[in-house]
Amino acid sequence: MSKVAVVFAPGCEEVEGLSIVDVLRRMGVDTTMVGLENKQVPGAHGIELTCDTTLDDHLLDYDVVAFPGGRGGAEKLGANQHLADLMHKRNAAGKWDAAMCAAPTALAKYGLLDGCDYTCFPGFEKQISQVAKNAHFKEDITVVDAGHKIITSRGPATAWAFAYQIAEVLGLDTKQIKHEMLYDYLMAQK
Repeated sequence: MSKVAVVFAPGCEEVEGLSIVDVLRRMGVDTTMVGLENKQVPGAHGIELTCDTTLDDHLLDYDVVAFPGGRGGAEKLGANQHLADLMHKRNAAGKWDAAMCAAPTALAKYGLLDGCDYTCFPGFEKQISQVAKNAHFKEDITVVDAGHKIITSRGPATAWAFAYQIAEVLGLDTKQIKHEMLYDYLMAQK
């Protein structure tokens, strides 16, 4: 069974992180909420999140580690040296990592977006380009760079698409869950 960790930092976008957890758990994926500093994590919009565990070396055991965005949360993710070290080890082991909204800035600070195709919340590509000069920004809803094993997405409204993309990278068929959650209906209304 696939295992996914979603890392929550103070100031994170609650809806982004919880959407990943919700979709993947509905699909039967072993999904763990990991608090960066504590099990109790204050979100960007005053929602107190209770995580399953806190950051430790078990992060190396997951098939995918995902970061929700939120400027404050992304800054804390990017500034955490222990997390940076773990993400480098994951990358060297060929594991998948995912970040959305402002959180790709953390991956850029770790050096993991070098040469990578990615997306992010509008405007953050300017900050990323200062650190990862040869990263390739795309305006797609989600971007998968299979060579670098990085999945990125844009922001709160793209959280479900991001969660489905993570499931698909894990080899899961998302057709049924998209139907059950009315995502196919939503996409047909464009």
